Amino acid sequence: MQAIHFHGVLLTVSGGDTIAIYHCSIKIVSRGKGKSAVAAAAYRAGEKLTNEWDGLTHDYTRKGGVVHSEIMLPPHAPPSFSDRSILWNSVEQIEKSNNSQLAREIEIALPVELSREEQTRLVREYCSSQFVSKGMCADFNIHDTGNGNPHAHILLTMRPLDEKGTWAAKSKKEYVLDENGERVKLPSGRYKTRKVDLMDWNRQENADLWRKAWADLANDYLERSGSAERIDHRSHAERGIEELPTVHMGVAASQMEKKGIATDKGEINRMIQKTNRLMREIRGYIDSLKEWLAEVFAAKKQLQAAPHSPDIATLLTRYLSIEREKSRKYSQGWQQQHTAGELQKISKAIVYLQSKGIATLEDLDAALSSVDEEAKRLNTSVVAKQKRMRTLEKFIEHGSNYNRLKPIHDELKTLKNGWGKKREKFEQAHESDLIIWNAANRFLHANLPEGTKSFKVSEWQKEFDELKAQSTGEYEELKTKRSEVKELQQIRKCIDIVEQAEQRTQEQTHQTPRRKKEDISL
Repeated sequence: MQAIHFHGVLLTVSGGDTIAIYHCSIKIVSRGKGKSAVAAAAYRAGEKLTNEWDGLTHDYTRKGGVVHSEIMLPPHAPPSFSDRSILWNSVEQIEKSNNSQLAREIEIALPVELSREEQTRLVREYCSSQFVSKGMCADFNIHDTGNGNPHAHILLTMRPLDEKGTWAAKSKKEYVLDENGERVKLPSGRYKTRKVDLMDWNRQENADLWRKAWADLANDYLERSGSAERIDHRSHAERGIEELPTVHMGVAASQMEKKGIATDKGEINRMIQKTNRLMREIRGYIDSLKEWLAEVFAAKKQLQAAPHSPDIATLLTRYLSIEREKSRKYSQGWQQQHTAGELQKISKAIVYLQSKGIATLEDLDAALSSVDEEAKRLNTSVVAKQKRMRTLEKFIEHGSNYNRLKPIHDELKTLKNGWGKKREKFEQAHESDLIIWNAANRFLHANLPEGTKSFKVSEWQKEFDELKAQSTGEYEELKTKRSEVKELQQIRKCIDIVEQAEQRTQEQTHQTPRRKKEDISL
């Protein structure tokens, strides 16, 4: 399996859904490419491990940013595999070939909206449901250097374990048979064979399944945490987004850009963003033109139309007839099941429309537009409140540290340079507290109006609590509006099918006499 990379961007789509950053890469740690499973495990965990296969020691104990390490094992794995060195050295020893595939790595971006505990539980549940339950050993590490890019590295074993906890074969060879069921003999005198995988872990379609599973599980955690943001594993084209996707920056390029150093990837993304803005402007002009043309044709049609137009209930009844006609080419059992399902859907739709007082097509379009706009407004409000809440959390944290540790800083100020060793001893005893206070002092004075001398943490906490309550209420209302948008869109889709069918019928009616006239003229 080759390396597969997927990236997404932050955007808002119809109905108010917010799509957060999505990143997932899947690649193989292969000895044939000069890689080592032990080296990979040591780097991801920030540990010192020796590879017994080649005798090389890999020391990454000075690597920072590893905030959580964990090994998850299937029930039949040896308990000793909980030791990272034993697990990956066992993998290295069982693989004899110089081009052996040693491990599979999945790297995923973690939602910044979740707490560290939630992020850890999310990765643990993902590993358990997708990999460990299938018999793989999972070694996962969460990295976060504080640059806004928390992510997890998951190293997976690629060889199954038998019931005794011993490594089993990945594949077997079987004879190739001809159309008569006889073995195919090669010119060398040997029989032709082929390799058959004993596990389905290497199937290419697993990539899509694992991508979707990660998005679904992450979105479930985001919803439970009260966040309005969502991730989507699909590409721009699959989501119907007519924009160019940006390239993944990576940690090094992101840090350089933050320092004001332009990078190749940053320049590419700026060019893509400029192109996307231009494309949005062009689409806006086209949409305006379409709206104007629609108004012109609507006015013309209104003058020519009959005084009565069918209500929505009539159109939905016609939709049922169309669906019933379509189902006739299938089995009787399928017809009955399909018809019953459609009837239930339409009955529910009519009851919903009656409860909302929607009787005509104009009422439906107006309701859909109104509810969609309200959903967008709520989404904008929730996102703004959550952004302010994240800012307040930082103010509360630094403000609390500032007020709590200020007496230590003030005491240090009283120990002037003339105090010599006493001042030095005091600084050494309170080194960590002074570092925290200085960090809080720099942050608060950099982010608050100039001249602010007192930091009222209680007021920030009060504002945070009020915003949280408001955000929770608005989010519940937003979910209701999204449900209404979905219901109205489904009803509109049914009516579109009826209108398209009637239009095709009219076109066929107009075309038939024309063909007859042409035949006569011939």
